[in-house]
Amino acid sequence: MDRLQKAEVEDFKAHFQGEVLLPDDAAYDEVRQIWNAMMDRRPGLIARCVSPEDVVQAVRLARKHNLLVSIRGGGHNIAGNAVCDDGLMIDLSLMKKVQVDGNAHRASVEPGCTLADFDAVAQAHGLATPLGINSTTGVAGLTLGGGFGWLSRKHGMTVDNLLSADVVTADGNQVHASETENEDLFWGLRGGGGNFGIVTSFEFQLHPVGPDVLSGLIVFPFDQAKSVLTQFARFTETISDDLTVWMVTRKAPPLPFLPEDVHGKEIVVLALCYAGDPVEGEKLIEPLRGFGTMLGEHIGVQPYTAWQQAFDPLLARGARNYWKSHNFSQLSAGAIDAIIEYAGRLPSPQCEIFIGTIGGQTARVAPDAMAYSARDANYVMNVHARWESAAEDERCIAWARDFFASSQPFASGGAYINFLTQDETDRIAFAYGATYDRLVELKKKYDPTNLFRMNQNIKPV
Repeated sequence: MDRLQKAEVEDFKAHFQGEVLLPDDAAYDEVRQIWNAMMDRRPGLIARCVSPEDVVQAVRLARKHNLLVSIRGGGHNIAGNAVCDDGLMIDLSLMKKVQVDGNAHRASVEPGCTLADFDAVAQAHGLATPLGINSTTGVAGLTLGGGFGWLSRKHGMTVDNLLSADVVTADGNQVHASETENEDLFWGLRGGGGNFGIVTSFEFQLHPVGPDVLSGLIVFPFDQAKSVLTQFARFTETISDDLTVWMVTRKAPPLPFLPEDVHGKEIVVLALCYAGDPVEGEKLIEPLRGFGTMLGEHIGVQPYTAWQQAFDPLLARGARNYWKSHNFSQLSAGAIDAIIEYAGRLPSPQCEIFIGTIGGQTARVAPDAMAYSARDANYVMNVHARWESAAEDERCIAWARDFFASSQPFASGGAYINFLTQDETDRIAFAYGATYDRLVELKKKYDPTNLFRMNQNIKPV
């Protein structure tokens, strides 16, 4: 890092409680690695914060020396914005404290926590808040981009359950943001994707959940995809808020409840979670079994924390990943046909298309209530290209892009900011829709020099 002299680095270390890593330090290569193996960047300096005061020191160092800044929470973002080349990586992954007030149904969560960290402590009290479906995801990035999962139809987006946040702003000051304090900043944090500061603590509303939930998978052969998807689209338009059903098309992994001759072949999967009484849930999910001739099912009452981790083996760190995404207000026949066409030519065994069903409570919040505005999105599609070798990059990325283009005529407005890749900066304004101009004004106020630009960037112009 040419802008920093050795003496300046040593001075920074002297006032920093956490760990400071340079490229020749033993732990450097491990710490700079993130979930998406396509991103192989080398920061000039890594500041591993253990307190809000460390974050302040790191931000002030970056301002003083005009350093490029990246911010790592869980390091799971598809675009790889957690790590930068040559600049300063502010690593929050050591800040992992979770405190739950079981009586008030509230939790305070530090930005290095994963979903698993948060869920484990909250579930000890029989509580949870809506989070994503891969437990290794970071709470911070998920929340700042919106956040949705198995509980969202009943309890809203993750940002709908954010009560307040402690933030280090671009000028190196610590502020508190809520509905009654720095309200404009709080509005922007809820979906603004890290553009306005570094959150050092999140306060969430919690809800009684589980600790056991009815959940699992129903699997159908791919040649019945048209019938299954058509019925899935109709069924999910009218279901209870307690029930969430997602659809996944992929090649079958070697799941023990599937016949061996199905392994490696294209399948259609319905993944479900019922957040109410399991006895009632069994009645509501029975029609799903009749959508086709099942290859197998694995449904039962299990700990909510176990279901939150069920997809982790398919989403482990270290593979190469590229995503494309659309929002849909409804799944039309054209959208279904496009899904089936491209699911029939998956370029690698790990590629998949999933349709996450939201709606319910997520749709009952005004579009301008916060930065996240896609309240007409009843479904979020993720085209997940995933593979192992760089030699496969071109083929797998082309498949995702081609399917994205083919399905675009059937999509609704906006886009889910957490699913945008590093080459989709042209979609940022579209993703925010009517809230974008207000976000630009906020950026001018809180980060006029665009210090925080390693994100889906809202430029202060």
